[in-house]
Amino acid sequence: MTTLFDPEAPATTVVAGPRPADWPTVYGLDLSLTCTGISDGHTAEALIPGSRDGHDRLEFHRRAIADRIPDETSLVVIEGVAMSVGYRPGVEEMTYLRGLIRHDLWRRRIPFAICPPQHRIIYACGVANPAKDLPPNKRKTAAKGMVRDAVIERYGVPCEGRGRYDQADSVVLAAMGLHWLGYPLAVLPDTHRRALNGVTWPLNIPAVMR
Repeated sequence: MTTLFDPEAPATTVVAGPRPADWPTVYGLDLSLTCTGISDGHTAEALIPGSRDGHDRLEFHRRAIADRIPDETSLVVIEGVAMSVGYRPGVEEMTYLRGLIRHDLWRRRIPFAICPPQHRIIYACGVANPAKDLPPNKRKTAAKGMVRDAVIERYGVPCEGRGRYDQADSVVLAAMGLHWLGYPLAVLPDTHRRALNGVTWPLNIPAVMR
């Protein structure tokens, strides 16, 4: 019988430091069928389902995320859909995953925000396409590396291994949520802060948090 967390699909964790006790609890989620990044802004983790597929894979992500996000969480920032995504294999299942996680948060009365991918990149790098000067076939990978480098330098979270880019993305999302609540992890210029205006923030945030 296969358990939820078996040896073939370890969750890779990297830790920079504990979250200050007097800060709100905020998580960033970079959802993916093959490797979901999750972070509270101070730690990052990659949730890897291994060979699971279909409903088994969806349940892996749902359970793993629910186990890590406590009921008293103030805010979860989820990466939204890229405008360039068309209908290709995996898109329908990814839609199910996004809906499943959002509904689970709603059921637990945890507020969540939706951040377009380009605004996550802007918050990290100051521009939506930081690798635009490189050949087109290298821009996507290079941009991922630039975001990861920014996370390591700015927040000190060592994103390593197979899920390094997913970890880095989730750290940025968590940092954006903390910033919006009034607890920025770093001082950023306007070129980066403007990304907050592109996020769909929830309306049901406790007033005390801001």
